[in-house]
Amino acid sequence: MSEAETTVRKRLNWLRNTFGPLFLVLACPPTVFIFWYTNVYLGGSFSEFWDLISQQGFINTLYQIWSPYFFGSPTAWKMIAVFGIVELFLMRFLPGKEFRGPITPSGNVPVYKSNGILAFTTTLTLFCFASFYLQLFSPTIIYDHFPELLGALNCFSLFFCLLLLIKGYLFPSCSDVGGSGNLLFDYYWGMELYPRILGWDVKMFTNCRFGMMGWSLIILSFAAKQDELYGISNSMIIAVCLQLIYISKFFIWETGYLGSLDIMHDRAGFYICWGCLVWIPGIYTSPAMYLVNHPNDLNPYVASAIFFIGAASILTNFWADKQRQSVRATKGQCTIWGRPPVLTYANYTTSTGEKKQNILLASGWWGVARHFHYVPEIVGAFCWTVPALFVNFLPYFYVTFLTLLLLDRAFRDDRRCSSKYGPDWLNYCQKVPYKIIPYVI
Repeated sequence: MSEAETTVRKRLNWLRNTFGPLFLVLACPPTVFIFWYTNVYLGGSFSEFWDLISQQGFINTLYQIWSPYFFGSPTAWKMIAVFGIVELFLMRFLPGKEFRGPITPSGNVPVYKSNGILAFTTTLTLFCFASFYLQLFSPTIIYDHFPELLGALNCFSLFFCLLLLIKGYLFPSCSDVGGSGNLLFDYYWGMELYPRILGWDVKMFTNCRFGMMGWSLIILSFAAKQDELYGISNSMIIAVCLQLIYISKFFIWETGYLGSLDIMHDRAGFYICWGCLVWIPGIYTSPAMYLVNHPNDLNPYVASAIFFIGAASILTNFWADKQRQSVRATKGQCTIWGRPPVLTYANYTTSTGEKKQNILLASGWWGVARHFHYVPEIVGAFCWTVPALFVNFLPYFYVTFLTLLLLDRAFRDDRRCSSKYGPDWLNYCQKVPYKIIPYVI
């Protein structure tokens, strides 16, 4: 390798392992607050936010937005504590079958309790019963304290990721652990693949039982706030119902998620833990947050079409995931679209030298493209956003972000599988030549 090539590689490594993580750790937290402030006080208009920056400067504007809520509030911390304790309790004590995740590169097999959909329905029931029936608190409580909640969650998450970094160095839960030698990158990416604290799986809690579960309660509270202020609109009903269908689908399929790229490859650090604890509540809920103060009743036929397309897309995404799960559960002894599945048996070697084999499905939805299931996921997200109409871009940030995230994930997954399976992956790609959309990409 020439000296010039070595210099370029070093610069690329610095960008990827130091500058990139530093930029995201510094930029993401204020972004969440800027979105909240723009939604609530500037009508969702980024142009008005730009005017504010032009008048006051970026630092002064950010200080004005963030400083009152930086550390949260006593009420916000209590809400987070109660929610976290309830979800930890449900995660541990609700009945559920034992589920074993995919074997790790070091030969470990994570074990979970499969009770996601029961925890989800229990959480929604408790929230609605306590707020609407017992009237222990207003159903708008989350919206009313949302900036304080974001502040408290951000402080907690940044500190929690630091604890996970220290734990990974000193007290790893299993052999699937390792650092890069760059503390900043290790804080961002994480040290452990499957950290556990007092028996609770950290990634299952942060990703599923806090981030995804919290998403459902947040949008219900947003809908209650619109109803309190203006009366509920059919645009809000469509947006919230489609998101609840999507979240319900997630918990029905939770065991499938526990075998996805997020869990199998991404370590527990800022990227995934802060993202689930702060980014999901602050950004994924932004279409419903925007609709709170932008009520609009759509034409009934248009509303019905949006809902039908959105629901069908979410169910198609679930159908695709279900096909892959069925093939893996039955070791290929099933039918896909009424026919025996087209399979590729992909061999690989763990880091301990063990020879293993996975089944790759190449028919059904998985014969259309290797990641075609991302298409209906993006369409579903667009459908619960489009009721906000096209006055401002802000409610569309989530679906834009999701599209870029899934594109990046598709390419990352292909690179990982190519490295893991070698010639067997090339054989699979010959059967399914397109990544996401046939004849396009």
